[in-house]
Amino acid sequence: MLEDIALIPDIPINGLPVIGTTMTSQEAMESECLHQFGVAPRTSNCRKSYIKMTWIKNVKDGIILNDRVAMEKYVKCRILLLFGSILFADKSRSAVHWKFLPLLRDFSRIHKISWGSTSLAYLYRVLCRATRFDYKEIDGLLTLLYIWAWIYMLFLAPIPSALRHFPLANQ
Repeated sequence: MLEDIALIPDIPINGLPVIGTTMTSQEAMESECLHQFGVAPRTSNCRKSYIKMTWIKNVKDGIILNDRVAMEKYVKCRILLLFGSILFADKSRSAVHWKFLPLLRDFSRIHKISWGSTSLAYLYRVLCRATRFDYKEIDGLLTLLYIWAWIYMLFLAPIPSALRHFPLANQ
């Protein structure tokens, strides 16, 4: 439920919707990366409409945090890495779709976007896709699904023990 995504991973559910067009051309992606980061990925750093996370990490690591613009680029890289590894992860968790880049253009609006509702909708979509007989893998915000199952399906949670030395995920 939407309430769970606000409580468990504490991702905003109120705000602006995630809308926009999805372009798939290599030229548009390069142009967007040049605009956002000042550097464009090579073809070897891309996989169709996805940018490899290693390229984003290298860009992030190469940024010298000496002014506001550099800090914004650094934060945008961190957000893309979060998208590619947790919120909108693909099966390999090694790339992020570049359709999110235009949403990061206006730095002052990033925190006003309802990322929680979007990632929940994405999770629903991949769960529906996973029900197909020919579908072998699943992606998306699986951490939320695991913790949700632990909280709401008590028979899945481990039996409490005095020997346990770690907190529950929901405490």
